[in-house]
Amino acid sequence: MMTSSAANMVTRMAHLQGRLPVTAAPVAPIVRRKLGQEVQDRLLADIRAGVYPVGCLLPSERELMAQFGVGRPAIREGLQALEGMGLVSITHGEGTRVQPLSADSVISQISASVIHLLAGDGRLLDHLKEARLAFETAMARSAAARATPDDVARLRAALDTHQGSLGNPTRFLETDLELHRVIATISGNAVYVALSHAMLQWLSNFHQDLVRAPGAEAVTFAEHVRLVECIARNDAEGAAQAMEEHLTRANQIYRIAP
Repeated sequence: MMTSSAANMVTRMAHLQGRLPVTAAPVAPIVRRKLGQEVQDRLLADIRAGVYPVGCLLPSERELMAQFGVGRPAIREGLQALEGMGLVSITHGEGTRVQPLSADSVISQISASVIHLLAGDGRLLDHLKEARLAFETAMARSAAARATPDDVARLRAALDTHQGSLGNPTRFLETDLELHRVIATISGNAVYVALSHAMLQWLSNFHQDLVRAPGAEAVTFAEHVRLVECIARNDAEGAAQAMEEHLTRANQIYRIAP
């Protein structure tokens, strides 16, 4: 009886002698890339390398055509893709200029698409509210841990403005959002600032004006007072709890219109 090692040896010999087919490892097909994508990638690499620093103009379309050996459609496609990423601005008659990139500018590029998606799917809106609850709770904790006397003074000024808007639902919502933006800034985290601004913008499209209900403004303001006081005394866990309880209740006023 042939042992397993002997059988393996026979199989290998058969392969070498061409009596058995050799099974090749699967190979991914070669993908033909679009010229516009190549233009985008090369310009992106140059921007990242500092060849084209922030504020400078890129070469003209004609110069880029000669440089890359492609036609005008490919150049325009690549430039428009970079503009969609927020990396450049294209101005007719001026050219294409490299823009400063930040968390806020990146997020702003997708805002219109996000609002469109949220409007068509109530589940996504619920997911956004859940995500905002988690991240703003962490944001409040960071703001309380890092708040300086100057930060607290700025936060109290925002709270005073918020109080002055009681009785004016439209203005009350505006000052509500501004208070949350100040808290985001105090956190010292640029991503928190950008996400907070974006989420508030997205959610404001679905805000139902329930603050007209008797006592609703007063409840919201009281929750904000508690939150500000926790941040003012650098009570990180207290601030996180205050934010969580506030948003859990406030989330009920955002819904897809029937």
